[in-house]
Amino acid sequence: MSKKILVISGDGIGPEITVEARKVLDVVNARFNLGLEFDTALMGGAAIDATGVPLPPETLEKARASAAILFAALGGPKWDKIDRAIRPEKGLLQIRSALDLFGNLRPAILYPQLADASSLKPEIVAGLDILIVRELTGGIYFGEPRGIRVLENGEREGFNTDKYSESEVQRVGRLAFDLARKRGKKVCSIDKANVMECTVLWREVMEEVAKDYPDVELTHMYVDNAAMQLVRAPKQFDVLVTGNLFGDILSDEAAMLTGSIGMLPSASLNSSGQGMYEPCHGSAPDIAGQGKANPLAMILSAAMMLRYSLHASEAADAIESAIGKVLDQGLRTPDIHTAGTTLVNTSQMGEAVAKALRV
Repeated sequence: MSKKILVISGDGIGPEITVEARKVLDVVNARFNLGLEFDTALMGGAAIDATGVPLPPETLEKARASAAILFAALGGPKWDKIDRAIRPEKGLLQIRSALDLFGNLRPAILYPQLADASSLKPEIVAGLDILIVRELTGGIYFGEPRGIRVLENGEREGFNTDKYSESEVQRVGRLAFDLARKRGKKVCSIDKANVMECTVLWREVMEEVAKDYPDVELTHMYVDNAAMQLVRAPKQFDVLVTGNLFGDILSDEAAMLTGSIGMLPSASLNSSGQGMYEPCHGSAPDIAGQGKANPLAMILSAAMMLRYSLHASEAADAIESAIGKVLDQGLRTPDIHTAGTTLVNTSQMGEAVAKALRV
């Protein structure tokens, strides 16, 4: 099995948090004799500046040859005015499509030490452990036709197409059910079947997939209700599975249950187990270079990479345990800092996790 890891630091706070994730990976690579090999490449705004495109062919070639890609963040105001066809975000969509990374896993786990940092009451979120499975290569983000056109009356109209095939829904459904079997054996499928035909089909296919998993409970929920339930009683959920647009929104909402989006990692997998792993928080250009970024979501993404693509669960467990130890010490970056805790910068947090792993 390939042990090649492609590291893409990207834009904004990306390079800062990548340095800290590499510190941690270097420690576990040596401690567990993993034999990982690292390479780097450009994507996003940095790639546009260097090559004129957000996803250079060399980056895609390296990505195809890797067991996994560890990616930080991309984009920023610097590139907001350029041609939409070559904006940084296009690089991310292109690599997801090219590698067929259809299954996006976004866990929302609340470390008990951060219960007071959540925007909800501790009793609502204490013990939270849910997993959102988002379909990532279909739906309205990729559907055609799309664009902006001029109507006969001269008014402009924007339009996008939301569509899913049976096979697209089946494979993300099976991924969700397989994961639920290893957790609480509950899947809640999120749709808007009362008004959208695309999600009528989604619901029908999920029902068909569920027949192969009699040990897993399937329920359905409209997305507007799901958004409300996530802040009313989030612990009712185990695994949520949904389409690209709904998953994008709900996973960011779930992030705040954990105290900060800076604590939320993600994995995007294809059918062969190759994956791209990234924090959910984006490039945060407003704090780039200030040492304020929380590197824990990036480090947790590295742990997910070890677990899902490298099959190194022991090393992944060690990283997650080390983060718990650091939080027990009261160390906090600004996004999770509360009274009585110790404020640290990006580098200090990363070094603390690496130190906890060396003990």
